[in-house]
Amino acid sequence: MGKSSKPKSVLMVCVDNISRSPIAEAVLHDAICKLGLQNEWRVDSAAIEGWNLGAKPDPRALSVLRHHNIEYYSCARRLVLDDFDKFDYILGMDQSNMASLKLLMPHYSNATLLLLSDFLFGFEPNHRAIEDPYYAPFEKIFEQCSYACSSFLKQARRNQIVI
Repeated sequence: MGKSSKPKSVLMVCVDNISRSPIAEAVLHDAICKLGLQNEWRVDSAAIEGWNLGAKPDPRALSVLRHHNIEYYSCARRLVLDDFDKFDYILGMDQSNMASLKLLMPHYSNATLLLLSDFLFGFEPNHRAIEDPYYAPFEKIFEQCSYACSSFLKQARRNQIVI
């Protein structure tokens, strides 16, 4: 990437920004750092709803990240209209998130909306979702995010994202 090139940007979104989206943000950031791509990519996360604004992620999310030697220090924030201009890719964790993002997205936005779990190859399309921590252990969510984020990054770096 040349000095004048703008870094690619990714926003992970879930309902409350204290479980799935912070895990996905941390996992993708970790993958970016391990590849030495910090100057080429930036990643953040946000909530659809404002229930937990300013809160740290769920302790179980932080625990699973620490278990995998990934640090995370951000707090929950709510999605704002500017995010649709600031980010190249906005990834929802499930179909409900995607429906909300499509309703909120301004008509003039150039952001690409994607379902993160579409990068979980081998799953049936109607079963693709980063599972809700209410129903699944955080370790499983971490594994899903790790696989999906790695696949996303590999495709995005090769300009192979198909909408």
